Formats: sequence, structure tokens, C-alpha cells
Amino acid sequence: MSPNSPRLMCVLAEPYLTDYQVDSLVTAVQETGIEIPMVVVNDTSSKSYDPDLVADSVNNPISLSTLRLFRDVFERERWWSCVIAERKLAEQLGLSDTAEQRIPVEDVPVFDDSDIRYVEPIQDGAWSRFPPDIVNEVGDRTDVVVRYGFDLIEGDILNAPRDGVLSFHPADIRQYRGLGPPQAYLDGQTRVGITLQRLSSDIDAGEIIAIEHRDVDDCLTLWDVYDRLRDVQRRLLAAGITNLRDPNFEPTSPDTLGPYYSVTDRREPVFALQILGKNVSGYLTRVRSQSRPDMTSR
Repeated sequence: MSPNSPRLMCVLAEPYLTDYQVDSLVTAVQETGIEIPMVVVNDTSSKSYDPDLVADSVNNPISLSTLRLFRDVFERERWWSCVIAERKLAEQLGLSDTAEQRIPVEDVPVFDDSDIRYVEPIQDGAWSRFPPDIVNEVGDRTDVVVRYGFDLIEGDILNAPRDGVLSFHPADIRQYRGLGPPQAYLDGQTRVGITLQRLSSDIDAGEIIAIEHRDVDDCLTLWDVYDRLRDVQRRLLAAGITNLRDPNFEPTSPDTLGPYYSVTDRREPVFALQILGKNVSGYLTRVRSQSRPDMTSR
């Protein structure tokens, strides 16, 4: 890759970004000087959930809005909705400090000078394609794309920018594809990776642009694992851009890929209840640890 590439980045986003996604973009701009001339926002009219309702429920204490959202989530996620509810309840009870915030794309500071395009993708089942005019504009105006929205994407967008479409996967794709941290958590893994990959036409099978592993053996809940990986994500985008600018850098094409675990697995009662039980055990361990007298002070 040229040392000057990439200089211009497009962001694929949902109407709200999480705080750690925003942090990763801010860090990338500050540390690499990359510019963001264009943001493409998912404007799908048939979203599973109202994004405003989701943001209100995530950002604020439990309310009637939360209960309305839970009803909608249960329609799709079934038993996994109990795990989602457990997380929110744990936050409210002070058992967990892994809460995140949702930020409207209009309020993201590094988007102040960006053109924001609201686009309804062409959907084929779980996959999304972009209209030709958007694909052409992305290719003409940017060198690289980072995906923070639109779920599974395919088609010409993957090759429109010179450096492709980058996407985070909260696991090492050589170990876990699809449903990463929940499966690794159940498997009792003590070290988990997070991959910044260049997307290909297959799920979690792209070239590795940057990767980092973190110890999670002291994480008491699944949400602790996610939080640790999100700390990595906050800086990994900048590392990936730096790698792409290095003329000596070669992306890693994995020799082998981990098994694929479908996200639908989490909706099954056995899987969800195992996660729920392990999380509750973690909370109890935390409470016992906090209530135990400090013997060093005696």
C-alpha cells in the first residue's frame, strides 16, 4: 500500500453510534489525521427496533420505554432477551459498570464537516447491498470504509474504495466466527482477541488488518468481556489505518478459520440460560468480594 493511503474514510453507520465506536473514530482522526468526508447512515424503514427507543432505553434508567423495547426485543431474540434484560437490571442495581451510551450521528464531533447520506439498502435476507450511486460516490471520494452499521453487506461496495471495507469482529476470526464472545465465554476462554478485518464475500473470513488479544480470566460476566474488548477497539482502528499506510505491511490471510457460530444460537433456551446463570454467578462473586473485610487494614 502507498504510505499516503488511506487518507479519506467513509463510515457506514446506524442512526446512533455507541460511545466506544465514536471514541475509535476520534482516536483515529487525532492519531492518523484521516479525514471523513462522507457518512452513510442506515435508513431502512423496516428496522426491527425503533433506534430512538433503543437509544433512550440504553442511555437512561429503566422506564416504560425500556419495557416497550423489551416486548419488541422478545419478538426477535426470544430467550436472549432475558440476558439483555439482566444486563440492564444489573446496571441499575450497581452490580455492573459496563454501561454504554448511544450517540446520534449528528452529534459525533468528527462528522462536523462530513456529508451525511441516509440510505435504504437493497436487502436480500440478512444481506444488504448499496445503490450504485452510493457505491460510486464512496469509491470516488474515499480510500477506505469502516463498517459501524448495516449488519451483513455484500456487492460492489466491498471493492469500491481502494483499501476496502474494514469491520470489527469481537473475537479472533481464526478461533470464533459469527457469535464470538458469548461462545468463548461459555467455553471458559481466558484470552480473547478482537479482529479488524477487511471484509470479503464470506462471513468473518477477510484479511486481518489489525488484531489484539486480551486476558479475560478475571472477567466475571459476559459484559466484562465485551467491555475489555471495546477498550481495545477504541484504539485498534487507528492501528489499522497506520498499518495500511506502511508500504511494508502485508495483511494476514488466515490459513484456517474458526467454526461459525450463528447469532441465532443465542435465542435458544439452553444457550441463553447458560449465559444467564454464569453471569449471575459472577455478580454473586463480585458482591461477596466487595463485602469481605480488608484483612490488610488490620
